[in-house]
Amino acid sequence: MTLATRQEVLSLYRRILRIARSWQTHCTRPHDTEIEKNYIVQESRTLFRKNKQLTDAESIRKCIEECQARIEIGLHYRNPYPRPIHIPPMGLASQRGRHLRTQERLRKQAKPVYLKSHDET
Repeated sequence: MTLATRQEVLSLYRRILRIARSWQTHCTRPHDTEIEKNYIVQESRTLFRKNKQLTDAESIRKCIEECQARIEIGLHYRNPYPRPIHIPPMGLASQRGRHLRTQERLRKQAKPVYLKSHDET
């Protein structure tokens, strides 16, 4: 990891912590604000620690893009949780038929950038 990339990652982490510190929920219950603040901090810690060992420049760049996308979506919608996607299990048909490997590959390609770190459920 280059020094510039390291500084960018650390500035993103600091930005997330600042957002969590000043977060106000969209709901009227003050208890929800604390829950969402804790979620933001725990999610950022988990993902940053998970990706701590990355050395490939391309994968680091993808993680940075995902982080920036999740920050912007969270601030725009005032919701820290990732937005769900709804793709039926066999809904991405290929031209040759419905093969499981093709479906898995197409689902992986169709996943938005802000959900790359989450496993499918």
